[in-house]
Amino acid sequence: MHLILFGAPGVGKGTQAKKISEEFGIPQISTGDMLREAVRNKTELGKQAEAIMARGELISDRIMLNLIKDRISRPDCANGLILDGFPRTIPQAEGLTGLMDELSLPKFTCIEITAPEEEIIQRLTIRMTCSRCGKDYNPAIAPLPKDMKCTVCGGDIIARKDDNEDTIRNRLKVYQEQTAQVKDYYIARGAFFSVNGNREVNEVYRSIHDIISNL
Repeated sequence: MHLILFGAPGVGKGTQAKKISEEFGIPQISTGDMLREAVRNKTELGKQAEAIMARGELISDRIMLNLIKDRISRPDCANGLILDGFPRTIPQAEGLTGLMDELSLPKFTCIEITAPEEEIIQRLTIRMTCSRCGKDYNPAIAPLPKDMKCTVCGGDIIARKDDNEDTIRNRLKVYQEQTAQVKDYYIARGAFFSVNGNREVNEVYRSIHDIISNL
């Protein structure tokens, strides 16, 4: 099972990807998490990406496809995977199709999650993250630890630099101008579904689960 979770920043792709991963035993591949890890580790890619991400702009297609190729070639992806936050442009979608052909892997099913823009902004401006391991915390879903320490590694829970309102609005603008076109790419290939993400997390997951069960 090869899935793409598609939608604007803040619609809940990461939350739903984790639930799918846990139930079906396939890895969640988040390009955002991969990039933020590179930034934290101060790799060469991380240094290049940090300024771009802070502005809410997109990393180049070449860099993203190289990251994806390396990741999906690993053994844990043998039975399927979930792409969270990729592809974001038509060239990335075309590159991903070529990559799947090159690796003799089946085509992706794309599931879109939708939510109103103001709801997305409200969600993202309260989202927090661990400064050490990158785990996301959202007080709208679950209360934050009282000591503001990560429950995984003990790092400090802080606001993400790219989750201020101006940057979020720019990210949504970039999404509408560049990423939303990817929807048409997958609709044309008959592998596209859409669910309403402006509901309680488990309700959204039930809709996604129904789609997966009927694939």
